[in-house]
Amino acid sequence: MTPWVGKLLGLLAGVLLLRPPLFGALVGVLIGHALDMGWFRRRADDPYRVLGLTEDASDVEVERAWRRLASRYHPDRAGAGDELRHAEDRMREINRAYDRIQALRRRR
Repeated sequence: MTPWVGKLLGLLAGVLLLRPPLFGALVGVLIGHALDMGWFRRRADDPYRVLGLTEDASDVEVERAWRRLASRYHPDRAGAGDELRHAEDRMREINRAYDRIQALRRRR
């Protein structure tokens, strides 16, 4: 979604649903801005955070972070029991984040 769509939808909804319309417009624009900026997005949804990167990281940095974490949490390097389960879960999360970043960058 482009950065202005949330503000526009919030403005329209605020004007139509809240009275007085000026107050509704202000509330709508503020909520729309919060949505556009990702204030309501859960932190777990950020694949860059999983890899310990920011969104302006280069492809090389993404690949390097993925390899570093994959070698650290690979299930073959884990022991048995809880440690193995934790390594499998963490590796699944790392791979999912890496795949998501690759898909986002292909769409650009």
